[in-house]
Amino acid sequence: MICLKNITDEDLGMKPIKFENPRRRYGARGIIFNDEYKIAILYKENKNEYKLVGGGIEKDEDPVDAFIRESLEETGYEISIDESLGTIEELKSYDNFIQTSYVFVAHVVKKLHSPNYTKQELDEGAKLLWLDYDIAMKKIKECEKDLKSSKYDGDLSIYHTRFIIKRDYNILKYYKINYY
Repeated sequence: MICLKNITDEDLGMKPIKFENPRRRYGARGIIFNDEYKIAILYKENKNEYKLVGGGIEKDEDPVDAFIRESLEETGYEISIDESLGTIEELKSYDNFIQTSYVFVAHVVKKLHSPNYTKQELDEGAKLLWLDYDIAMKKIKECEKDLKSSKYDGDLSIYHTRFIIKRDYNILKYYKINYY
């Protein structure tokens, strides 16, 4: 499986520091198209964050199953995966944390229910948006200028969100260059 990109502190204009036995997390996320060829974006209003749908992989969960589960939770839609693009890594040295995400492209099959957001997502003002591809890329890129911190990430809230923005923008950019 190819790695689309390694995102480091240098991508945020910061000098990385040495990792020491970093914490690791695995995620599954990606691009979901609806019938109008718009993509699902999770907008967290209280943070001014635009991001792709997805989240953490649970213990012993397959990445494909995790993406299907996360998509249903965050959108309320059943999806069908069209392809796997590879992985993308976030190397957050200031938090001694490495996240590897499996990246997928999918399409909507049918709506099953409303999104089922976590308390954190609700507190952060989560809303599902369906945006044209180029508009989604623009919103994700531009939101970095006016991010707001979340009580859930402590002092590193904006640091973490900047990685999310870089990750998701790079996923969209990769897909646009290679497939769109």
